[in-house]
Amino acid sequence: MSKELLIGSGNRDKAAELAVLLAPLGWVVKSLRDYPEIPEPEETGETFEENALLKARYYRDHFGIDCVADDSGLAVDALDGAPGVYSARYAGEGCTYADNNEKLLRALSTVREEQRTARFICCAAFAPQMGVEHTELGTVEGVIAKAAQGTAGFGYDPVFIPEGETRSFAEMTAEEKNAISHRGRAFNQLRAYLESLA
Repeated sequence: MSKELLIGSGNRDKAAELAVLLAPLGWVVKSLRDYPEIPEPEETGETFEENALLKARYYRDHFGIDCVADDSGLAVDALDGAPGVYSARYAGEGCTYADNNEKLLRALSTVREEQRTARFICCAAFAPQMGVEHTELGTVEGVIAKAAQGTAGFGYDPVFIPEGETRSFAEMTAEEKNAISHRGRAFNQLRAYLESLA
């Protein structure tokens, strides 16, 4: 019988991306849409790891199923690492992706190109019903563009240009992005760990 694994994310874009990354695992991957709706947990952690584990534990305990979750965000050097763990709500509660990107571009409007360095960070967490919790960290270095570029992806993808590229994440295919992204790296490492448990 196949093992079941829940993706503990209320963000549909992220859940869909994670489902693709975890598909080769051979487990039955479930999303929150497969379960009754419950409030999302409050992300009170001060690090990506704390928030990822908090989410994975919350959904594991609520639904009684092994769970993976992640916390990820953008750290901009010229902004002392902001927006960091507040990336999803950088422009305020209920903000859109576009709101966050506009606020970021405004904050960097006077910053020179060579000082617009940033990195995406993702912590992927696994919280099993029985066994040991596990986390993996993935990062990708890059720069913040002067304006949004592209329409694919989500979040800060239109303004983030990964190292060695001229295109933003939002100008890449999902396969191209997943091959180098912070989330792709973290979940490929987590998938390898889960495969080792078989």
